[in-house]
Amino acid sequence: MAHNSRVAMFVPLSILMVLVISNGLVREAGVAGECRRTWIGLAAASLSPCLGAAKGAQAKVPPPCCAKVNALIRTSPRCLCAVPLSPLAKQTGILPATAIPIPKRCNIRSRPAGKKCGRYTVP
Repeated sequence: MAHNSRVAMFVPLSILMVLVISNGLVREAGVAGECRRTWIGLAAASLSPCLGAAKGAQAKVPPPCCAKVNALIRTSPRCLCAVPLSPLAKQTGILPATAIPIPKRCNIRSRPAGKKCGRYTVP
């Protein structure tokens, strides 16, 4: 009888875990569409040199960050907007209002200035 109660408890927990995981993937996939075929987590990981600058407006933007941002602007500028607005960015403490101006802080001339990025305008 104890075996049946464990199975009875395991099944609802398994279903709950699948629902939670799939909900997270669906939310991430909605944002990942902006990053084309790249999963938004990979796009965010490629911008890891920018993490400090994305958490503090006064933080210096390191050259490796600027290089990654410049490359992403050339290949997928919408993805550059989607990453700081993603749930993943929120979980890591990235502030969209601080992260979105990074291309300007890098003095990238080809940035999508004036474009809307969520409720923010790219400077």
